[in-house]
Amino acid sequence: MPKNRTRSITSRLILWLTGLIVAFWLIAAGLGVAVMKDEFGEFFNGSLQETAERLVPLVLDDLQRREGPPSPRHFQSEAEDLGEEYLVYQVRDAAGKILIRSHDAPTEPFDVPLKRGFFENDSFHFYTASAADGMTFVQVADAMDNRNEAVTEGSMALFLPVLVLIPVSILLIFLIVRRALVPVDDLREAIEEKDGGNLAPVPSSMLPRELRPIASSVNRLLSRLQAAFDAEREFTANSAHELRTPIAGALAQTQMLIAELEGPRKRRAQQIRISLTNLSHTTEKLLQLARAEAGIGAGTVTVDLARVLELVVTDFQRSDPDATRLQFSRAPGALLEGHYSEDAFAIVLRNLIENALLHGNRDEPVSISLETGGVVRIVNGAAVLPPDELAAVRKRFGRGATTSPGSGLGLSIAERLLQQMNAGFDVRSPATGRLGGFEVVMRFGDAG
Repeated sequence: MPKNRTRSITSRLILWLTGLIVAFWLIAAGLGVAVMKDEFGEFFNGSLQETAERLVPLVLDDLQRREGPPSPRHFQSEAEDLGEEYLVYQVRDAAGKILIRSHDAPTEPFDVPLKRGFFENDSFHFYTASAADGMTFVQVADAMDNRNEAVTEGSMALFLPVLVLIPVSILLIFLIVRRALVPVDDLREAIEEKDGGNLAPVPSSMLPRELRPIASSVNRLLSRLQAAFDAEREFTANSAHELRTPIAGALAQTQMLIAELEGPRKRRAQQIRISLTNLSHTTEKLLQLARAEAGIGAGTVTVDLARVLELVVTDFQRSDPDATRLQFSRAPGALLEGHYSEDAFAIVLRNLIENALLHGNRDEPVSISLETGGVVRIVNGAAVLPPDELAAVRKRFGRGATTSPGSGLGLSIAERLLQQMNAGFDVRSPATGRLGGFEVVMRFGDAG
C-alpha cells in the first residue's frame, strides 16, 4: 500500500492546512509588497516634488542677497556636515551651470533635462522645479538605493513572520485537530473493544452529529450479531443437551449387547460403542463451548484457583486409568487467587489435561506445575509442531496432524474462557528448556 494512504487524518489535516495558510500568507504578502512599492513610490515622488517647490523661493531669495557672482564652491564652504542626506539637490541656471548644491550632491550637473517634471536614471529619481522667469531650476534627487531599501525592509517585515507562522500554525492546527478528532478516537476505541464477548451498543449520545449515523449503523450490526450469536449458542446448547440422554441410553444398550454377543458381531458392537463414546465426548464439548460463548469466565468474588487445580488433578488420577502419567508440583508460596470463576477454570483444566493425556507420548509423563506469580504450566511429550500447525490447533475444530481421537475444541474452549478471565494463554512447541514436547502456559495477572 502506498505510504501516503496510511497517513493519519491528523497528519493530513496538519499538512494541508499549514500549506494553505502559508500559501495564502505568501500571496497576501506578495500583494502587500506590490501595493507597498506603489505607495512608497507615490510618497517619495510627493516628497521630491514638495521639497523642490519649497526650495524655489528660498533659493531665489538667497541668490538675490549674495554679494558677487554665486558659486557652488562658496556655498559648499559655508555648509555644515549634516551627515548623509536622503535628498540631494542642485540649483542650476538656464545654461545648466550649478549655482548651489547640497553638500552630498555630485559636483557635476545631474544628467537630466532642465524641464519641469519627474525624471529618473539608474541611480536617482529626480524632480525639477523652475522659477517663474524660467532662468533658475531646482533639481531634487532621491537615490534609488533608498527606495529599494525601504521596499526591502517593508517586504521583510511581511515575509519574516512566515518563519514563525509555520511552526506555530503546525502546533495550533495539531492541538485544534486533535481536540476536534477526540470523538472519532472515542468511536474507534469503542468499536475496537467489540468482540464475541462484548457486543454492547456503542454510546452515541455524546458524539457529534456527523458521527451518529456511523454509531447507529454499528449498533444495528452489533444487534444482529448478538441475535445470531444467541441463536447459535441456544441451538448448540439445546442440541447437545437433547443428545446427551439418547446417547447415554444407546451406550447402555450397546454395553448390554456387547455382553450378549460373541465373535464378529461383538466386535461390530464394540465399534458402535466407540463411536457413541466419541459422540458423547463431542456433545460434552459443545455444551462447554456454549457455556464459554455465554461468558461464564468472569467472576465477582475472590476464589482460590490453586485448590481447584489440585481437585481436578486428583479427580483425573482417580477416574482415568491413563492419569498415572500426571505429575503435579506447586512452588513454595505459589498462590492463585483472584476474581475468577471456579467452574470456568475447571473446564479449562479438564480440556488441557485431556489434550495432554490424549495427544502426548504415552511413555512420557504430563507435568502440571503452579509457579509463583500466578503461572500454570502443562507440559507433555510430543514431536515438535511447525509454526503453522501450532497456530492451527488453537482454532476451533483444529486438530493438526494427529491420529488420536478428539473434537478439536479443547484448546479453543480453554482460550475463550481464559480471555474472559483476563488470563494470558500461550502454546509452545518445543516446550521451554526441552528439545521437544508441547507446553501450555497460563498467566493470571491478578493472582496473589
